[in-house]
Amino acid sequence: MAVAVSDFCRRAKASASPTEVREALALLTEEEDFRVRTLTDTEPEASPLGPFAVVDLLRGTAPSLAAQRQACGYYELVQELARAREEKTPLAPGPAASAIPSFAIPPPRPAPAEEAAEATGRAKADKAARPGAESVQERIAPRKRAATAEQEPEQEEVAEAESPRFLKRDLPKPRGRFAQVTAPRVSYQLLVRAEGKDTLDSALAQNEHRFALLKSLAEQYNGAKGELSMADLESVLRRHEVMETLAAKERQAILSAYTEQRGAAGRVAWALGLSPSELQRLTATLGLQAEVEELRERFRRETLGARHLTQRLDLLGRDKYLADLGIKKRFTETLRKELEGLVHDELPGAQDLPGLALAVGRKHGAPQELILRAIDRLGMAGKLREQLAASSHHSLP
Repeated sequence: MAVAVSDFCRRAKASASPTEVREALALLTEEEDFRVRTLTDTEPEASPLGPFAVVDLLRGTAPSLAAQRQACGYYELVQELARAREEKTPLAPGPAASAIPSFAIPPPRPAPAEEAAEATGRAKADKAARPGAESVQERIAPRKRAATAEQEPEQEEVAEAESPRFLKRDLPKPRGRFAQVTAPRVSYQLLVRAEGKDTLDSALAQNEHRFALLKSLAEQYNGAKGELSMADLESVLRRHEVMETLAAKERQAILSAYTEQRGAAGRVAWALGLSPSELQRLTATLGLQAEVEELRERFRRETLGARHLTQRLDLLGRDKYLADLGIKKRFTETLRKELEGLVHDELPGAQDLPGLALAVGRKHGAPQELILRAIDRLGMAGKLREQLAASSHHSLP
C-alpha cells in the first residue's frame, strides 16, 4: 500500500519520501486500506498531491482543493501536527517499544463486548478533549474567531456591503514614501551658474535638439516669466558656450534625416520628434533652407526620372510622399500619358481589362496587379472597358 501511495504521488507531481508516506498512512485505520488502493489505482485528477493530500482525499476533500493545499504548504503543517500528536502519546512498556516508531504501532482494538459500550463515550471524550483531531481537514481548516454580541451585527453589515466579492475595493491613496508627488520647479538661474554646467551637459547628451532639451528641462525649471521658454534656454546655452556644439549636432541630424527619408519633410519631423512648424523653425534658425531644398530637389528628379515601369507604378501608391515633395500632379500626368501609350499598343489583341494588363506587364516586365491598380487610380478603367467592348463587337462575324 505504501508503494502504491508513493507511485500515486509521483504521478501527481509531488514525490514523497518513504517516511512521509508511512506517517500519512498512520493516520488511517485498517478499514480504510481498500479505499487507499481504490484511489491509487486511478489517475490523479489534480496536481500536486502528496501523501497527506491522499489522506485528505479519502476524507472527502475535493482534488482541486487538496492540490491547492499541497501547493501552499498546508500539509507540512499537518505533518508537524501529526508528529507532535504521536510524541505526546505514551508507548506501551517494553524493551522493544523504544525501537518501534510510534506511527507504526497500530491502535489497540477493544474487546467485542466493550466496543459498542465504549464507542459513544470515547467519541464524546475525544471530541471534548481534542476538538480538532478528528480529521486532517478539520485540523488544517482556518481558525474562526468567536464574534461577540456587539461585533455580530457589524460583521453582517460588512458582509452585505462587500457582496458581490469580485468587485474591486476602493483602496486608500498612497501616502508617505509611496505617494507620487511632482517635484517643485526651481529657477533656471541655477543652470546659469557654474554648478549647472554638469546638469546641462547631461541633458544635452540625452536630447538630440533644442526643442527636446526644452521639454526635458521645463519639467524641473521655471523661466524668467513663468514657464521655461526657448529664449531662456538659449541664454543658458550661450552662457556655457555650448550653443555651437548643439547647433552642429542639430544640423547633422536634420540633413541625415532628410537623406534617410528621401526628402519627405513630414517623415523627417516624425523621426526627430518635431512638429512640422518646429522643423521649419529649426531649419531656418540653423540656416539650412538651401541645403534642405537641394536634397529635396535631388529626390524629386530621381522620382520623376525612374527608369523601370515597375518602380514608377509602385511610386503611384505613395500619395503622401509625392504630395510632400510637391510633384504628385506632375508625376500622375506623366505616368498617365505613358500608360495610355503602352495600353494602346496592346489593345487590339486583348479581350478584357485583366488580359490587357497581363499583355502590357509581360512586354515591359511589370506585375499585372500594379498595372490594374494604376489604370484604376488614373481613371482609365471606364474608357478602356468601352474600347474593349467595341473592339470585341467589331470582331464578331
